[in-house]
Amino acid sequence: MDLRNIAIIAHVDHGKTTLVDELLKQSGAFRDNQAVAERAMDSNDLERERGITILAKATSVEWKDTRINIVDTPGHADFGGEVERILSMVDGVVLLVDAAEGPMPQTKFVTSKALALGLRPIVVLNKVDKPDAEPDRALNEVFDLFANLGADDDQLDFPVMYASGRSGWADMELDGPRKGLDALFDLILSHVPEPKQMADRDKPFRMLATTLGADPFIGRILTGRVEAGTLRSGQTLNALSRTGEKIEQFRVTKIQAFRGLALQPIDVAEAGDIVTLAGMAKATVADTLCDTSVDTPLPAQPIDPPTITVTFGINDSPLAGREGKKVQSRVIRERLMKEAETNVAIKVTDTPGGEAFEVAGRGELQMGVLIENMRREGFELSVSRPQVVFREEDGQRLEPVEEVTIDVDDEYSGVVIEKLTGIRKGELTEMKPAGAGKTRIIAHVPSRGLIGYHGEFLTDTRGTGVLNRVFHDWAPYKGAIPGRRQGVLISMEDGVSVAYALWKLEDRGKFFIGAQEQVYQGMIIGEHSRDNDLEVNPLKGKQLTNVRASGTDEAVRLTTPITMSLEQAIAYIDNDELVEVTPQSIRLRKRFLDPHERKRHARAAE
Repeated sequence: MDLRNIAIIAHVDHGKTTLVDELLKQSGAFRDNQAVAERAMDSNDLERERGITILAKATSVEWKDTRINIVDTPGHADFGGEVERILSMVDGVVLLVDAAEGPMPQTKFVTSKALALGLRPIVVLNKVDKPDAEPDRALNEVFDLFANLGADDDQLDFPVMYASGRSGWADMELDGPRKGLDALFDLILSHVPEPKQMADRDKPFRMLATTLGADPFIGRILTGRVEAGTLRSGQTLNALSRTGEKIEQFRVTKIQAFRGLALQPIDVAEAGDIVTLAGMAKATVADTLCDTSVDTPLPAQPIDPPTITVTFGINDSPLAGREGKKVQSRVIRERLMKEAETNVAIKVTDTPGGEAFEVAGRGELQMGVLIENMRREGFELSVSRPQVVFREEDGQRLEPVEEVTIDVDDEYSGVVIEKLTGIRKGELTEMKPAGAGKTRIIAHVPSRGLIGYHGEFLTDTRGTGVLNRVFHDWAPYKGAIPGRRQGVLISMEDGVSVAYALWKLEDRGKFFIGAQEQVYQGMIIGEHSRDNDLEVNPLKGKQLTNVRASGTDEAVRLTTPITMSLEQAIAYIDNDELVEVTPQSIRLRKRFLDPHERKRHARAAE
């Protein structure tokens, strides 16, 4: 059977996963009466809730006696570690671009990786049936993007299709018949070359591991494309590191391949196909799995370095252990090490005390997803504010800078530019109109300045702005960036909050808690209206006397408290504060709960 390997790449929310659903349906991968969830490829709970793809996944369809292996990739740059490696195991890419939004930062990020590998993209302008779609403008922007990224003549001569993934059609012409995806299938067969590895079936077996997973029944599993040779179950293989050192020798216990959405066991893996192997104990991503006669590893993509670190520690608040089952540092360490094994973009290091662990990664979203997964598994943690990773080069201190692309209504562009360039030390690189009454702003901003900015940005633009960011480069340190402006309200007592006390304190600031909530000394219960921290008593009830007041008592009406998501809470805290994360609660607290200890440490820090 003929074979094609393709990846679908695009900016987040441009419709990749929806299009793959339609490709599966129309190729007959599902039975007519089969119940299939919407966005069938987003199998993980968090992916479904957030509407984003976090983990790359493969699937396979058959069309005109050809098997097409399709890899659905994440659009977020935080999960870029996935994207780079996946592109190295395909021979073509379908680049999906929203006909209204045009190319966005992550489009640029994934396209640059694809072009650098010499892949020739098929461009699909998706959502052309939207009322604000401008396919011609989007197409010109794609061409400019390719040219700016140094595409060669073959890559610039890309085929274009117009599509609506949701409606399930794709045509070569904008006013085509709009019936089904046959034209897209045919274009993939004619434009994407068959794997050149198919000619190497007689050579010794070699495969580069690109993604790592774990199966509860068969253990550690590695997925990749077979670069040469054939493999049968039970064969003995070597695992070589990127430098050529032998990691282990193991017997292949199971070979699986994607057939439709399911992984199915197969007898023989052949060169060119994307397969999953089981049986290894130590081999990981970027290692070469090969015949025992092979001693040179396959070249592997280097992994982009982490740009931020977050400290994960045990939860040592007075409410610790009430909601979660997994609270010991040993259990937290095991879980983090397991994550670092399967997620190569994350690095975990122990801190001197042994009670906390530094986790380095690619962005706040990636950290938020990891913490959210852990709290759902029953963990209790305390999490610090993200810190940026610095580099030393030639005696100069370098920091990561991100390219930020913002679409806002014209009336808000002034405040956005002031915040990015004035306060956050960013540099404006481009500003242009982006459709009716909107402005597109592109700036290079230090990663430090963007930590916690998203919530403020949504407030400044009344929730209408769209902000996207992607790692740009390392640049010399740009000096101090001011942190949060306001102080916080700190509880001075342990107990249950009282409505009357909160009502009396409302003129002091905004609250993060309501009445009848557990609080403790040192817990942050609100934002102060001034720039200093203030200790308050949320437990103080009304003093009752036996003298009736003239007139009835006033009914206590509390303002609705502010509830923060996990990412907002982590971005909100200052360096001397922590987020307490449990399966049911997210609380903010001071690192040192005792007020005297806080003062002592504050003096020492000066």
